[in-house]
Amino acid sequence: MPDPELRLSVQFASNADALPGRAQIRRWVAAALERDAEITVRIVDAEEAQTLNQDYRGKVYVPNVLTFEYGEIAPGVLGGDVVICAPVVEGEAREHGKPMKNHYAHMTVHGVLHLQGYDHLDPADAEIMESREIAILERFRIPNPYSS
Repeated sequence: MPDPELRLSVQFASNADALPGRAQIRRWVAAALERDAEITVRIVDAEEAQTLNQDYRGKVYVPNVLTFEYGEIAPGVLGGDVVICAPVVEGEAREHGKPMKNHYAHMTVHGVLHLQGYDHLDPADAEIMESREIAILERFRIPNPYSS
C-alpha cells in the first residue's frame, strides 16, 4: 500500500524561540497520516489560539493544539488545519521536563490524528488514540509522552 499523499502548508505566526522546522513538521505529519490529505499546520501565539478556541469552541482558555477538520475536500482527500500554540507547548514541555521538540512532535501527531477521526473523550477511544501516538512517536525515538 503506497504512503498517503500529503499536501502540507506550514505557517509560523509566532515569534517563539526553538520552533521546529518545516521539514521536521512534514515528517511528523506524514508519520501520522493514514489517508491522502491537504493540511495546514499553523504555529501561533496565545492570543490567536485563545481567540480561535473561543470563536469556534466557545472555550475561553488558551489550548495547546486545536484541530479543524473539513472532511473530504476532494474525492478521498481529507482537509484540515492543525493550530499549535507555541507558548503553551513550550510551557508544558518545561513543566513536564520534556525536550521542546518532543512536545511539538506530540502535539503535531495528536492534531493530525484528530483530523482523521481519533478522539480521547471516552477511555476506550483515549486508549486507542494514545497507543497510536506512542507508536508514531517511537519512530522518532521520542519516549511515551503519557509516562512520567
